[in-house]
Amino acid sequence: MPGPAAEARGAAAAAAILQAHRDVNDGAYPETVAINLWGLDAIKTKGESVAMVLHMVGARPVKEGTGRIARYELIPLEDMGGRPRVDCLCNMSGIFRDAFQNVVELLDDLFARAAASDEPDSMNYIRKHARQLRQQGVTTGATARLFSNPAGDYGSMVNERVGAGNWDSSEELGDTWAARNAYSYGKGPERGVARPEVLQTLLGTTERVVQEIDSVEYGLTDIQEYYANTGALVAAAKNARRGKKVGCSIIEAYSKSVEPKELEEVLRLEYRSKLLNPKWAQAMVAQGSGGAYEVSTRMTALLGWGGTVGYKDSFAWDQAADTYVLDPDMAAQLRASNPQAFRNVVGRCLEAAGRGIWQPKQDLLDKLKKMYGEMDDELEGVK
Repeated sequence: MPGPAAEARGAAAAAAILQAHRDVNDGAYPETVAINLWGLDAIKTKGESVAMVLHMVGARPVKEGTGRIARYELIPLEDMGGRPRVDCLCNMSGIFRDAFQNVVELLDDLFARAAASDEPDSMNYIRKHARQLRQQGVTTGATARLFSNPAGDYGSMVNERVGAGNWDSSEELGDTWAARNAYSYGKGPERGVARPEVLQTLLGTTERVVQEIDSVEYGLTDIQEYYANTGALVAAAKNARRGKKVGCSIIEAYSKSVEPKELEEVLRLEYRSKLLNPKWAQAMVAQGSGGAYEVSTRMTALLGWGGTVGYKDSFAWDQAADTYVLDPDMAAQLRASNPQAFRNVVGRCLEAAGRGIWQPKQDLLDKLKKMYGEMDDELEGVK
């Protein structure tokens, strides 16, 4: 990977991401872009996310006579239209890391050669950052750009912390992500080497995060992994950049368009079309226990996005409470089919209010507290 179609589409998406970034940053290119490399996305798209990395760096696949990709070749600067080589922090899912070792090695080799190129720092941010790392005393691993969890381990643990309510701030969730993803992969012995100093340096220059969505059925608001990885990566970069803004571009693999959308725009659209859509809500609740569970997990994800990237649109919480808690018929159905899920829905509303993500009126807050207490008694068997 990437396949021919994926190479073209990924390059077009990367070019659009860079242009969108420049449009709101006085024409400046980002020094580092963090791109999520997920296994299932890569399989479905034949490697569009890998193609985005290649375009950012300024490289192309070189194939053998059999069609096998032998290496990623640097495109000469004079053929890049006057733009610099943009550094890439590649955050790999466990599936991508384990399934595509050949691609990992090719990318690692590409970054090493880009860092060794005799080009000015102003036109080659990979070289610039590698030189800075060496000046900081990093003797090995200055060109490490492919990070994931420890070898044989999976997940950022951010969703576990959000699910358990065991967190105090966005900064804390970003630190959790960074601690879990500080392991470098590449050629030879580079198989899960802890390089937190390299990761933090790269996060400090990361101005934009890129996430591709491969399914119209499951989006950012549907599963915990998106806020636990994409959202927490944004939080980690903001930590390293001392609170400076970090953009997040979303690319939809299932759409003909490669134009990126900003994270908050996609979140608003998804919440309006799913969780807050009366037809979706009624269809879910009609499914009984399983449908109630789906509603419950999306309420947890809504809180997770608030915790990681500060998503605090009041309409989302207002309408969620109106739809699933304050509507007597809906609440009765949820309570009857899956009381644990209903308690979680009410509990997440209270937690959002307690954390300052949502500001409901006091009478509504009192009603939610009363309902939560009743659900606790019911589940504990207290009469």
